[in-house]
Amino acid sequence: MHETPIARRIAFIVEIDKLKGVLRKNKPVTLERYENAAEHSWQVALLALTLAPHAPVALDIERVIRLLLVHDIGEIDSGDTLFYAASAEDKAEEAEGARRIFSLLPPAQAAEMFALWEEFEAAQSAEARFARAMDRLMPILLNLNREGQSWRENGVRADDVRSRAASQVDAGCPDAGRWLADALENAEARGYFAR
Repeated sequence: MHETPIARRIAFIVEIDKLKGVLRKNKPVTLERYENAAEHSWQVALLALTLAPHAPVALDIERVIRLLLVHDIGEIDSGDTLFYAASAEDKAEEAEGARRIFSLLPPAQAAEMFALWEEFEAAQSAEARFARAMDRLMPILLNLNREGQSWRENGVRADDVRSRAASQVDAGCPDAGRWLADALENAEARGYFAR
């Protein structure tokens, strides 16, 4: 039996429900459980919409939101890896998962969605750099509001955050980067990082 385009799209939507079961390393500000990747994707898209007036250039904010809504889809297959410990093999596994999941869609839409995923990963457009900045900023915001919960649990040092994550925030949104430099200095003084 030939699958109709709507049946393929519905199968994709049902499959991505699994993103709700992919646990991340951060806990939400007011909860004692770990957040899931679907929650993260929703919140980081809203963060981008909220901070769009601080983008260093005019952006297609709809494209930014699209990038953020698809950027973690591959984690359904690969799981979430701590950003500070991610390897090339982890990224390859996530890419394979993204290919598999997007292939549930009709071919043209699958190619469009995977191209968005690749654009986010490559960070070559202003929209992708801004999206990546937001993706790096959101877990930092949770850590800042939970006394470094994930940083302390996973052995993340202040220098790691500054060189790997804060540098990407600054590259995509310098206003947020400047704010973050002060916030990280304060967090370090308060002992929020692994020693």
